[in-house]
Amino acid sequence: MSSVVQSAQVLQFFLRLSRHYPWTTATRLFCGTLWAITTSLLPYLLKDIVNRLSNCGGVDVFSVLMVPVFLYMLVTIVQSTSYLIQSYVADLVMFPQLRKRIVSDAVKDLMQKSYRFFQGHLSGAITNRISDLMKAVPDMFNFFQMFYSHFLAFAIALYFLGSVSRFFALITALWAGMFFFGLYFFSGRFTVLSARYSASTAEVVGYLVDFLTNILSVRLFSSEPSERRIMHYTVDKSVAAERRLSWAYLTMWCFFDYSYCVLQGLNFYLLCQGVEKGWLTIGDFALVLVLNGQVFSILYRLSRECSKFSKLYGQVLQALLVIHDDRQQMSDRSGNVDLKVRRGEITFDEVKFHYATGVSLFNEKSVVIEAGQKVGLVGYSGAGKSTFVNLILGLYELQGGQILIDGQNIQEFSKSSLRSAIAMIPQDPSLFHRSLMDNIRYGQTNATDKEVIAAAKRAHAHDFIMNLESGYDTLVGDRGLKLSGGQRQRIAIARAILKNAPILILDEATSQLDSNTETAIQESLWQLMAHKTSLVIAHRLSTLLHMDRILVFHNGTIVEDGSHRQLLKAGGRYKALWDAQVGGFLPQ
Repeated sequence: MSSVVQSAQVLQFFLRLSRHYPWTTATRLFCGTLWAITTSLLPYLLKDIVNRLSNCGGVDVFSVLMVPVFLYMLVTIVQSTSYLIQSYVADLVMFPQLRKRIVSDAVKDLMQKSYRFFQGHLSGAITNRISDLMKAVPDMFNFFQMFYSHFLAFAIALYFLGSVSRFFALITALWAGMFFFGLYFFSGRFTVLSARYSASTAEVVGYLVDFLTNILSVRLFSSEPSERRIMHYTVDKSVAAERRLSWAYLTMWCFFDYSYCVLQGLNFYLLCQGVEKGWLTIGDFALVLVLNGQVFSILYRLSRECSKFSKLYGQVLQALLVIHDDRQQMSDRSGNVDLKVRRGEITFDEVKFHYATGVSLFNEKSVVIEAGQKVGLVGYSGAGKSTFVNLILGLYELQGGQILIDGQNIQEFSKSSLRSAIAMIPQDPSLFHRSLMDNIRYGQTNATDKEVIAAAKRAHAHDFIMNLESGYDTLVGDRGLKLSGGQRQRIAIARAILKNAPILILDEATSQLDSNTETAIQESLWQLMAHKTSLVIAHRLSTLLHMDRILVFHNGTIVEDGSHRQLLKAGGRYKALWDAQVGGFLPQ
């Protein structure tokens, strides 16, 4: 993507946001205009005061200075008030709502991302991008406001300099032109370096989240030294990127500082000549010096803010490229059309699918799972069982064919309505860092406490929940890590019971339970599967004995299809797997 397209993307993003805040934006612009006028007017009033002082002689000083001093104080009050109103509107009115909108829009966009997007991005890096947007976008709005007010103040200052002598205005304008040229010259370099620095910072955050998420693995494999090496390498890249950016800033500031020294030296010489020869007053002398100092202060502030802007621009651009990249959106061609599932018949009609890596799993595959059937999915890891299920869930896009539920092409209906018709119990459930009550209620958000507790009892989770200090109000920790694997599975089962969807998918749903608990839960699961289309992934084949049908997967292909007895009689791959089992487990 070219830099022009990227800049257009950032500009479009800000224009879209600013449309939501017309009055606050207008108020800030008005206050910025007042600030610019009063900032440049104060030195002009000071000139009048100095001239009156130098010419007052023995006259009462108070009576001579009363009007200009009053005007000076009034303008100072207007300047301060305009700044305070501007700050109030920004910090207390606009920015809190802006941050809320940024998070809301980011989460909305993330919810539309394909499953592959989350497989390809670290959660910590995504979180860092959203955090960058929350901090950088208000700062960039401040920059636009500051640039407008300061540039206007600079233009007014040039006008007042010209009122003294066009020559002073000319040399200041020439120096300012050189300043802006230097700023433009460095800005491209700043943008590139800032984007690299932002990307390296996100990489550090992503690594830290990845490290903390897998801290148990780090300790179990005694890999602390290896992780420290990776950490140092990742952080060193970020430090190097920051140093390159800081060096570019330092070079620019040195150029501006020394060029200003030359400008002021020239001004001092010309001012002394003007006062000596009588074509400048003492007030003019003060006005030119103060205005030149003001111009330098304005432009120096602009240079500092422009350098910050480069960082902010890099952060916003990197965040937009990840979070608001439409190329990684799920195709939801239906808009708001909901899928109506009553029976739960699933049909694969000449389905073609391959991963982004080019590995093909399904090539014009057709299979029908009748409504209410209980179907086991068997095969070694990587055979295509999980992909088969994920395609039904609409997590991946097909390259050909169609998947039908009750004769309806799932690609023509909203993904939300599709998934509301399916209850999934994953092998390794991940819970929210919320209460157990909230985690179970996630299966049906409008369920009452009584219904949640009833579901927990059917999932044999109620007893262990009541033994916890806070019962159903217990917070489960990050991803539910305060609970054991078996406890998390029971919460996931309770969720599915509460959801009561017409299609049920179990992915090793009882793999982390002890034998006694599993036996007790099996009855609840069979009750749950009654009158539902059920897909059960299992390596422990003994759990599939009572399935209506078993599909055997191999290299993305369904190689066998039949009941347990039929497949044993056929003497094919399923029988080989069954015979090879020890204690009911599939060999690795």
